[in-house]
Amino acid sequence: MSSEQQPTGNSRTGDEYPTDASPDSEVPNEATSISRRRLLSGAGAIGTAFIFGKSTELAAQTEQSSPILDPSSDTSKVLGTPGTELGQRSPHEKISRFLRPGRPWTSGTPHEDLMGTITPSDLHFERHHSGVPAIDPAKYALLIHGMVDRPSVFSLDNLKHFPSVTSVHFLECAGNYPSRPDENTRPSRVAPLLSNSEWTGVPLRILLEEVGVDPDASWLIAEGQDAVKMNRSIPIEKAWDDAMIAYGQNGEPLRPEQGYPARLFNPGWEGNTSIKWLRRIEVTKQPSMTREETVRYSEYTKGNKIRQFSFVMDARSLITSPGYPETIRPGFVQIQGIAWSGRGKISQVEISVDNRKTWQPAILQEPVLSKSCTRFHFPWQWDGEPAVIWSRAKDETGYRQPSLDEHKASRDGRRGYHTNFTVGWNVGADGEVAYYPQEDWKT
Repeated sequence: MSSEQQPTGNSRTGDEYPTDASPDSEVPNEATSISRRRLLSGAGAIGTAFIFGKSTELAAQTEQSSPILDPSSDTSKVLGTPGTELGQRSPHEKISRFLRPGRPWTSGTPHEDLMGTITPSDLHFERHHSGVPAIDPAKYALLIHGMVDRPSVFSLDNLKHFPSVTSVHFLECAGNYPSRPDENTRPSRVAPLLSNSEWTGVPLRILLEEVGVDPDASWLIAEGQDAVKMNRSIPIEKAWDDAMIAYGQNGEPLRPEQGYPARLFNPGWEGNTSIKWLRRIEVTKQPSMTREETVRYSEYTKGNKIRQFSFVMDARSLITSPGYPETIRPGFVQIQGIAWSGRGKISQVEISVDNRKTWQPAILQEPVLSKSCTRFHFPWQWDGEPAVIWSRAKDETGYRQPSLDEHKASRDGRRGYHTNFTVGWNVGADGEVAYYPQEDWKT
């Protein structure tokens, strides 16, 4: 039978290919083979439907629309495209970052469209204060000076000749929460300034050992090469711990908007401390009290006090599906999302499907890494009644993600940076999913 004669999913009925056809019947062998394939596919779909409580209507639709029966989908009849110097996504995949209206210096990661935990480099969120500088790597230089024995300048090649490390960590802006989210807020808009990457670079402690640090030194001043000369004070303990000068991300050089050709990277700390386009580190005895750590990047605490140096990003979770604008059907629903903590590993994620009356443990997907995003999922049998679903995370230190009321109490009711309270999703009787708005508070 030629390809023009092969039946499509809509060209024949079950009567033409009876289920009791035998090898000796007058039905052609090829047709019998296709019929059996369709029957097996349909049986599998129907079985799945019974297991998860879905109607057999869905199984029938799946069987009838199977692309294996459609000759127009058979790409084996023509040659494919040749190899290229740079790989591209399929034209059928339209995934991209989103720009925040009125904020050309910011773009967000589309969490609901991602798989696993690694954020592709071109989908990593952006946040810069004066645009992305164009730096020639051949002219790049990093100065380390101040309270050191041997002030030194390192080229990019110099940095790459030191022993390197590679580790997977998230990077999150301290201001990673929308100002006034409404019901039409997508998961990616709830936490747009979060991404998770594999970072490669030289441990900062190796460079400090190279220059010889004064025993009385206790702070570093890191400065970038962008137009605003972004700079932050960093306790020297972080340098001796896990800070690195990163020049690689996800197996390739950093992207320009991520600090190319080299940046400071502080795992688990607020993103603003991981200075991009790093050009200078000054070893000092005290913090610099820069604009970014006085006017900004601080928050109110109890007693109307200001917490100035709040580096660590606390545990947080985000359900990425179901979320707005999804519509679900009664039966099995896979609740899934990501959780992360700057304190270490995620130890538990709990899910509530009854608006926080009860909580049940979700399944954590391996690998569960320190200061890295962890994917979770939870099998939910939805009965078709309205519901509100929530998630909350707990890390290995015992810290648990707070509710909005708990969060507000710790901040004297004021909003600021490091917002990490739990968020929920409203599921209507029609299956439509929307963000669950919570009471706002003064800024």
